[in-house]
Amino acid sequence: MSVKNILFSVLLLFVPISLAAHFLKWGELTVFITAGLAILPLAAWMGTATEEIAVVVGPLLGGLLNATFGNATELIIALIALKSGLVDVVKASITGSIIGNLLLVMGLAMLLGGLRHKEQEFQPVVARVNAASMNLAVIAILVPTTVDITSSGISEATIQNLSIAVAVVLMLVYALTLLFSMKTHSYLYDVGVAEIQSTETDSVTDAHTEKPNLWLWVGVLFAATVLVAIESEFLVDSLEVATSQLGLTALFTGVILVPIIGNAAEHATAVTVAMKNKMDLSLSVAVGSSLQIALFVAPVLVLVGWFFGQPMDLDFNPFELVAVAVSVLIANSISSDGRSNWLEGTLLLATYTVLGLAFYFHPIIDGIG
Repeated sequence: MSVKNILFSVLLLFVPISLAAHFLKWGELTVFITAGLAILPLAAWMGTATEEIAVVVGPLLGGLLNATFGNATELIIALIALKSGLVDVVKASITGSIIGNLLLVMGLAMLLGGLRHKEQEFQPVVARVNAASMNLAVIAILVPTTVDITSSGISEATIQNLSIAVAVVLMLVYALTLLFSMKTHSYLYDVGVAEIQSTETDSVTDAHTEKPNLWLWVGVLFAATVLVAIESEFLVDSLEVATSQLGLTALFTGVILVPIIGNAAEHATAVTVAMKNKMDLSLSVAVGSSLQIALFVAPVLVLVGWFFGQPMDLDFNPFELVAVAVSVLIANSISSDGRSNWLEGTLLLATYTVLGLAFYFHPIIDGIG
């Protein structure tokens, strides 16, 4: 068993601990910390279950399943926060997920992979397609924000309607990216697919020659999803009090802490495979997660917010917009040549550190904090 699997197995102990902390009223800070730690292994189990189910149902349905459940943990946390009226925290988590995947995850992958392998290569064509898609994501949040800033007296309903229209466009684009990667131009992704299959083969023992038990893993996926929803409820309910006790604003928590909690399992996978010199797979995890957040999760949250009467829109705080734009700019410039090294990873991590410090010292705004 790998170190990662051992760690996530140990962290499962925090599931009953967090339940005890909540029902025995051990304090908001204790509930927040234990619930956050409990979500980490549950998210890993959701990812494992999704992969096992994909083996049984085939590459097409498996790809759609991964595309749907790839960021399920973050979506669940965001939905519960949205239901609680913490719209600014939800927006901050979207921002943090994008910059975290592009800077922290990709940076760690390039740094640690580059230290072990002097220079690593990946598909430049795929990198350019991903870069164009991330540029669209920046445009999607830039337009509503700019319309709000440049239009005096514009109503919230107008911004909401604009955001809904943009969300529909983004979801259509997301569907087209799936068609592109799985059907019309799947050959561009053959290297990544081969690496996924190789990784799965390496992790399977010689005795394990049968296909996974479909209903067993469906049950695991269902159970993990229910537990993530429960733990997310604990996390969100205790967030404001706990972050205040920690001396953190909810802006910093939403941008930095929540995305790390929701994406820790994927982060570990991206770094691990990069150290095995499988950069196509590593970048597909990191950049693919950012794209899913921008083109699928964010639009879903806008539509759900509209349905439930919560004013969720794509009108972001200007500083969050700058952070996303800067992250996309440097990530695209570094990945455009199809090669990476440890210094480029360091540059991405340095950018993430600078932005993290800025969010930490940023004053309370728009009711966040």
